[in-house]
Amino acid sequence: MPRSDAVDGFRLAYDDHPGGDGAAVVLLHGWPGDRHDYRAVVPLLTGRCRVVVPDLRGFGETGTVAGAPPAAHGADGQARSVLALVEALGLGPVVLAGYDVGSRVAQAAAQIRPDLVRALVLSPPLPGAGERVLTPAAQREFWYQSFHQLPLAEHLVDGSPDAARAYLDHFWSHWSGPGYVPEPAELDRLAQVYGRPGAFTASINWYRGGAGTVAKSLEERPPADPITAPTTVLWQQHDPLFPREWSDRLPEWFADVDVRPVDGVGHFIPVEAPATVAGAILERLGSG
Repeated sequence: MPRSDAVDGFRLAYDDHPGGDGAAVVLLHGWPGDRHDYRAVVPLLTGRCRVVVPDLRGFGETGTVAGAPPAAHGADGQARSVLALVEALGLGPVVLAGYDVGSRVAQAAAQIRPDLVRALVLSPPLPGAGERVLTPAAQREFWYQSFHQLPLAEHLVDGSPDAARAYLDHFWSHWSGPGYVPEPAELDRLAQVYGRPGAFTASINWYRGGAGTVAKSLEERPPADPITAPTTVLWQQHDPLFPREWSDRLPEWFADVDVRPVDGVGHFIPVEAPATVAGAILERLGSG
């Protein structure tokens, strides 16, 4: 498997699917997943554009770096690795598509190097939640972000494929839409990935480094210079974490944003609605 050049010691493992006339998309996964989150999207894009799908810092085959602090797994560090990969592969301005962790990483990349980002295709989390993240309804969903700060989290889950499978099954079942049933074979695969010693702890360094929704929402302020990359936001109907009314402030963060409701779908949009994701990406590639 190819790996990127090291940035802060991290070398991203990635899949590279050549195609198209030079247009490229980079697909960024979420937690608790890895680059295989896009297994149903990639075939819809292959041959029409170049498709690069990395495992982010702390995830999958990339893993972590010994001694790296949790903050190194946050959005800015992740974005630096993704941007370095874009440059090393000579991709030029790309469409960045991401959901969950990948959404925040794509946003950070567009802020750091707007010259390398042609457009964004995002699903929540997105800025603008503010103190609404502290409502009782929201806190019933975001409990895991506080749990991930505790040593107990790694004590109960890390190094145990069985514990990892049970823990991940909760999120893949609870966060998905009513028409989606997690694939047992995929849960088995993820359990092996997250169940390796140190792997679960590496993945939750995203939260321990302050990159989770609760921490970010309470500190966010509209930027003086909004993201300029044309942005498509796909907002799912049945995502228990992110109510659609939280989209009301997006123009404060994005200069050019198109918000599209996606009905019948939960949090895991690449596996629940791959054709919708691929269609939005192809639209942005065609508009460049």
